[in-house]
Amino acid sequence: MKTTHPLGKLIAIGGNEDKGTYPNPRTRRKYYLNFFELGILKRVVSESGKDDPRIEVITTASMIPQEVGPIYTASFAMLNCHNVGIMDIRTPEDARQPEYLDRLLAADVVMFSGGNQGRLREMFGETDFLDAMLRRYRAETHFVIAGTSAGAMAMSQHMIRGGSVPDALLKGAVKMGPGLGLLPTAIIDSHFVKRGRFGRLIEAVSLYPKLIGIGLGEDTGVLITGGNVVETIGSNLVIILDGHNVVHNNAAAAKKGTALSIENLTMHVLAKGNVYHMEERKFYPSQVS
Repeated sequence: MKTTHPLGKLIAIGGNEDKGTYPNPRTRRKYYLNFFELGILKRVVSESGKDDPRIEVITTASMIPQEVGPIYTASFAMLNCHNVGIMDIRTPEDARQPEYLDRLLAADVVMFSGGNQGRLREMFGETDFLDAMLRRYRAETHFVIAGTSAGAMAMSQHMIRGGSVPDALLKGAVKMGPGLGLLPTAIIDSHFVKRGRFGRLIEAVSLYPKLIGIGLGEDTGVLITGGNVVETIGSNLVIILDGHNVVHNNAAAAKKGTALSIENLTMHVLAKGNVYHMEERKFYPSQVS
C-alpha cells in the first residue's frame, strides 16, 4: 500500500533554556522564551493561514506550568494573537476528558512546551486525544503542531528519552522509547550544539539507521511539511544525520558500555533557509518547489 504524506505541518524548536525544571533555584530568572525575536513563533502563526488562530499550548511536559503558560500567552499576544488556551494536562485521565478533546478539535495550532518528553508519551499514549491529533495532522493542510525542546523530541516515533553526554558513543549512553508517532521517519534531539549531544544522536541513528537524525540547535527550529521536507527557521544550526549509507555498524552487537563503530555516516549542517528532503535524502540551499 502506498504511503500518503501528511497534509499538516510540524514545527520543532530546539529550545533555549529548559522550561520544565529549575536545576538551581538561584538561576530562576534565566528561564524565558525568546522565540519572538527570531520569528519562530511568528512562523508558527503564519503557517496556520490565519491572522489570529486558535492556539492551544500544552504544558504537560513542564513541572512549572504556572510560569510557562503565561509566558506563551504573553508572547503570542505580542503577535496580536489573543485566542490562546493553556492545556495543563497532568494525568492520563485528564487527557481523556471530553473538554480537552473538543478544544483540540477546534484548534488551528497545538504547541507543546518543553520539560520532560517522557511525560508526553505517558500522558497521551493510547488516547483518543493523540488519535484525533494524528488524524488532523494527516488530513488538514493548515493544522500546525509545534513543540519546543521536549515537545519537539516527542514528535518522533522512536524518541530519545535521555542519555549521558559524557558517555557519548558508548553503547547504551542513549535511552530510547516510544514517542507520539507524528514523525515516523526521523529522530529529533534538541539543545543540540550547545549541550554537545552529537554522540547520543549518532547512537540513536546507529540503532535505527533507516531514520534521519535531526539535531536542533538552540534558538532554531525546523518546519516539516509533507512529513519529509525539513526547512530550517531561526538563527542557529540544524544537524542532519543520515545512516542509510552506513557500511559497518556494530550498534546491535556491541555490549553495553563498549565503543560504537560506524562507517560512512553522513552529516549535513543546515543554516536558516536551508532545506533537507528526508525521502530523497538530499540537501537544498533553499526551498524546493
